[in-house]
Amino acid sequence: MTTLTHDATVAAPRSRTASGLAFALVSALTFGLSGALARPLLESGWSAGAVTLIRVGGAAVLVAPMAVLSLRGNWGAVRRNAGLVVTYGVLAVAGAQFCYFSAVSYMQVGPALLIEYTAPATVVVWLWLRQGQRPGAVTLVGAGLAALGLVLVLDLLSGADLSVPGVLWALAAMVGAATYFVISADDTNGLPPLALAGGGLVVGAVALALLGLVGLMPLHHASAPVSYAGATVAPWVPLVLLALVTAAIAYTTGIAAIRRLGSRVASFVALSEVLSGVLWAWLLLDELPRPVQLLGGVLIVAGVVAVKLGERTVVRVDPVPA
Repeated sequence: MTTLTHDATVAAPRSRTASGLAFALVSALTFGLSGALARPLLESGWSAGAVTLIRVGGAAVLVAPMAVLSLRGNWGAVRRNAGLVVTYGVLAVAGAQFCYFSAVSYMQVGPALLIEYTAPATVVVWLWLRQGQRPGAVTLVGAGLAALGLVLVLDLLSGADLSVPGVLWALAAMVGAATYFVISADDTNGLPPLALAGGGLVVGAVALALLGLVGLMPLHHASAPVSYAGATVAPWVPLVLLALVTAAIAYTTGIAAIRRLGSRVASFVALSEVLSGVLWAWLLLDELPRPVQLLGGVLIVAGVVAVKLGERTVVRVDPVPA
């Protein structure tokens, strides 16, 4: 009986980790599609604000009904966490996506993603300062491998053309991404993952709409068709995919992954979004990855594994007081 109980106890965390990794990879694969879908729209005359509003607003319409059902009448949890949901919607949803698309309008998709995905390092520092979770040597080695892998995947060694506005927008997107990982990892607030995703998407859509209405965020659209890998489609096709695949599915699976893996590990697994973005750019925009980029992908995976192993050696220190 003791053996069976022990096996069940060990199997449960393993199953939770496996499902968390599966959700995280789906989330990274779908999030990574957004840049390749949005770039032709931006080049055809769509503003970053308009693309972001349609993406977030459409996802809010899709996820909100499921979010309501997941609450099962527990609206008290929403009232208690109203500030958290608003912060999540404004920073992690609307802010991160708008800033990323704004960065892409000034610079290449690859460098913009690299800057945004310094977020995992920000998460590690945040957990160290606020929760006393000092990273161990293995975690730091993993972070270094992942960072080197990102440089190779994005082919920055050949010299990327960076613009100051683009870098600033990408850094702002990094803050939103780090907020996404930290808030999504909190499973003590009583909000189901779908409720947090739905609430955040609704808040994000409202915030973006208000910015557009008062004129602080340009909302330009175009009717010209856009091209992907030689195929020409109407603009509504990538817009629907942005809302359904790269937002609704990406956010719900992402939160489910973070609840299972924790913000530190999930944020490093999410680095595979960059590799996903490169692959989608290859398939949709005819940008063929070079061998050095494939090597970078291997280093990213190695870094993620090292960070996961490093979770066992986190050192507790007194956090910085608020």
